Amino acid sequence: MGYQLVNLLGGLLIVTSTMVVISKSIKVAIRWYAVQSLILVGLLATLGNVTGASELLMWAVSAFVTKVVLVPLILSYAYRKMGEPSDLGLSSGIKPAWTICLIAVEVAICFAVVTQIKLPTAEVATPALAISFAHFFVGLSCIITQRNIMKQIFGYCLMENGSHVTLALLAPTAPEIVETGIATDAIFAVIIMSVVVLKIWRTYQSLDSHDLSDLKG
Repeated sequence: MGYQLVNLLGGLLIVTSTMVVISKSIKVAIRWYAVQSLILVGLLATLGNVTGASELLMWAVSAFVTKVVLVPLILSYAYRKMGEPSDLGLSSGIKPAWTICLIAVEVAICFAVVTQIKLPTAEVATPALAISFAHFFVGLSCIITQRNIMKQIFGYCLMENGSHVTLALLAPTAPEIVETGIATDAIFAVIIMSVVVLKIWRTYQSLDSHDLSDLKG
């Protein structure tokens, strides 16, 4: 029952990732990311209870502070500084329906790969492990297909969430300092990227990557 819940939460992770990518508003994307991070906390706590790894319970607490609270606050602050015009008139490089199909293909490929891995975790949590791997490609797809550079930050965040799940599934007893280090790096990365985006907005009044031709070398 425990691993079934882990797999269910993994499924919800990919659903929320899809919503983050296809959201047309930065504000909505931030909310979906916060929801995903809350699901990640639940997954870590459930996995910690199933495996008896107290380290994962500390990971869950750390993830709540950094991912559910701090990262959305940082992104929301940047968005408030720019206002709603920052996400108007921009569209993805591909249509939402094609984005959903692309994510489905990425998950299917990762699922096929995971079924070939001979590890205890891969046998009992195949869907969750496949989805954690797929998050790297989902995040990369978000970075590549989104014209709004603020939305591209979410691609990095999705990749980072996927790495957390992968690490938790494959090394549940890893020291808390490992997770803390990853989370701290992520927060500083989001802060730096948000500052850069704010400076671009104040200079060009646009977050459309197609308008930033002056940045080309």
